[in-house]
Amino acid sequence: MPPIPSLDAQSLLRRCDPALLDFDTTAELADSADIVGQSRALDAVSFGIDIKQPGFNLFVLGEPGSGRHAAVRRLLEAKAAGEPAPSDWCYVNNFSDPNKPRLLRVPSGRGGQFRHDMQQFVAELAKAIGAAFESEEYRVRIEAIQDEFKQREENALRELGQESGEKGVALLRTPHGFVFAPIKGEETMGPEEFEKLSEEEKARIGKLIEEYGERLHKLMHQFPQWRREMQTRIKEASRETMGLAVGHLIEELKERYTDLLNVLEFLDEVMRDVIESGEELREQPKADGDMSGVIVSGSISLARYQVNLLVDNGSLKAAPVVFEDNPIYPNLVGRVDSVAHMGTLVTNFTLIKAGALQRANGGYLVLDAAKVLTQPYAWEGLKRALRSAQLRIESLGQVFGFASTLPLEPEAMPLNVKVVLVGERILYYLLKEYDPEFEELFKVGADFESEVARNEPNTRSYGRFLGMLARHYGLRPFDRQAVARMIEHSARLAGDSEKLSASTRRLSDLMQEADHHAGTAGRQVAGREDVEAALAAQRHRAGRLHESMQEQILRDNLLIAVSGSHVGQVNGLAVIDLGDFMFAHPVRITATARIGEGDVIDIERESELGGAIHSKGVMILSSFLAARYARSLPLSLSASLVFEQSYGPVEGDSASLAELCALLSALSSVPIRQSLAITGSVNQYGRVQPIGGVNEKIEGFFDICMARGLTGEQGVIIPQSNVKHLMLREDVVAACAEGKFRVYAVEDADQAVELLTGVPAGEPDAQGLVPEGSINYLVATQLAELTALRQAYAAAGKKRGAAKKAKE
Repeated sequence: MPPIPSLDAQSLLRRCDPALLDFDTTAELADSADIVGQSRALDAVSFGIDIKQPGFNLFVLGEPGSGRHAAVRRLLEAKAAGEPAPSDWCYVNNFSDPNKPRLLRVPSGRGGQFRHDMQQFVAELAKAIGAAFESEEYRVRIEAIQDEFKQREENALRELGQESGEKGVALLRTPHGFVFAPIKGEETMGPEEFEKLSEEEKARIGKLIEEYGERLHKLMHQFPQWRREMQTRIKEASRETMGLAVGHLIEELKERYTDLLNVLEFLDEVMRDVIESGEELREQPKADGDMSGVIVSGSISLARYQVNLLVDNGSLKAAPVVFEDNPIYPNLVGRVDSVAHMGTLVTNFTLIKAGALQRANGGYLVLDAAKVLTQPYAWEGLKRALRSAQLRIESLGQVFGFASTLPLEPEAMPLNVKVVLVGERILYYLLKEYDPEFEELFKVGADFESEVARNEPNTRSYGRFLGMLARHYGLRPFDRQAVARMIEHSARLAGDSEKLSASTRRLSDLMQEADHHAGTAGRQVAGREDVEAALAAQRHRAGRLHESMQEQILRDNLLIAVSGSHVGQVNGLAVIDLGDFMFAHPVRITATARIGEGDVIDIERESELGGAIHSKGVMILSSFLAARYARSLPLSLSASLVFEQSYGPVEGDSASLAELCALLSALSSVPIRQSLAITGSVNQYGRVQPIGGVNEKIEGFFDICMARGLTGEQGVIIPQSNVKHLMLREDVVAACAEGKFRVYAVEDADQAVELLTGVPAGEPDAQGLVPEGSINYLVATQLAELTALRQAYAAAGKKRGAAKKAKE
């Protein structure tokens, strides 16, 4: 096998040629709404927006900070600009059932006018009522009715008194009521005089008093009926007066809304209610904004004729696009507020408030999926509204029976809205799996890429996109070298030299920091050095743990060697991801081998520190050993693998190549060069597979070597399939270019162990034999010896057992 050369410096960092960018500074660029490399997602969003069938709502998938919200906003606003503004929605009093307010739909802009007109009507109504009932005409008419009935009562009593007086019995009015008494001439008869009368005369007078008493009693029973008749006539007079006083106000309103039948019906109901409630309204003409009188028993208020403008679209020129940042249940579906009145909570139709769904009705509503799902009952409320295509406003207390007030049941609003949920992929697939209604209501998924291809057209578009970000955040212009460095960093964020990251949040943060450094240095245009300064500052701020780990290694608290050689010991590489910062450090992996029954013991797994994927990697390398070296004889070893000085969980299979090389070293007794570190996973056939965090791993080992002194022998072995992912720091690339540090790429385990040991791995010839002295030869020989020893021990054990049995 020919020696494996280290990678050249050009392979370690794919630079962005500033000549690809068709501008000197971003100030020359015009604003562009183009989104780089997201054609699939944008097509899905456009389709979801355009289709009007029910259930075709959108779920926008993607990584946080990928610019999904901004992209969706631009597309929605462009689509909404070509659509008319939707209707206004108003709640008004339901005079037949005040607990069920009516919903009125009026053309956009007419709702505000309608509310103003009704406010004016209420203000004028109070004056009209006062003027009508205080007018001389009304007073004279009511007095005439009262005088008429008063005269009727007096005439009835007079006639009865005259008739009884002609027969010697007078009708007298006393403080205790009416009584009959005998008379003599013009005077009432005293008791002494009455006693002097004959018994026959006494009997005759007594009979007359009893007879006229009964007639008086019947007359007294007629008086309340006459008074009720009088009240009826007074009420009819009041109605006529109210009709004359208010009729012209209602007619003026009707002339303004002749094209709106629902408004005309409401005005007719207002007219009927005003006429019916004239006396009560006269007693309490509340027009000062006190809404409590709308529903409190015994308090009839003029406010019940007001209009609650729930949704006012009068200021809109196009369909609404609503972004609800706090989608709690009331903010989403609306609410009914309450006010304290005389120690209790009361409510009415004027306290109904709109939610995001009402404001977005006829347009588009954008919600954050995670926020909706974490708010109690918000998700269920949203699905119920979309499923029924109507929106009912009810409080959670009303839903679950906890309300202490008489609940309102507002009329449901017809719902025609396009809902766009923005969330991570895991939420989308969990909802598809566990919520059977999700696919029915959100039929369109728009998946935004996490990375886009790094080619010349995309590089140019990406440069223009960065220019747009600079203007969006009000930053100074960036020159083409600075933009080229930003593009290189974007590839580093993507972890791939052939890709660009779609994480606009991290790029915009970096641009803002670079702008700050340029301003501090007094430059009007941000340059490459400002981007480098911002990157260095970011690493420094997040580097406490990284530096602490390096310090532990350099002080030999964590044992890592970068020179010499050792059997069964290799430098692996581990990555720590802190979210906004990721770094790696070397770890010592050791292996031991002895006679046994073919077990490879993963000490991390046995101590419950190893994850499932790491354990899988160990099982795969065990299978590789058995398949390569023990096809025709039992695998008679017992091996142990461990991450030395590891005190936390170990996960991933990126150390399986290092573990395999350490095990081969232990079996062959050939030492491993400690000046090299290695990373990569391995399959059952010994092929090396790519791993993640390759840049951080190389830089992590380089930093330790740099601190201890570069010798030109140090380096890192990586999978060949990871070469396209390399976007290393400038200092690492410079050291490699000078021959002070090396990066090797391998395709299989043989190449890796050959680099680590300096001993040929040994390729089998046509007969399947490997060269004597090669790694494979030494391993196979050692395993054969272990098998022979095991068989010898087994045979000796059988002999001892047979001899013992013979003695017995």
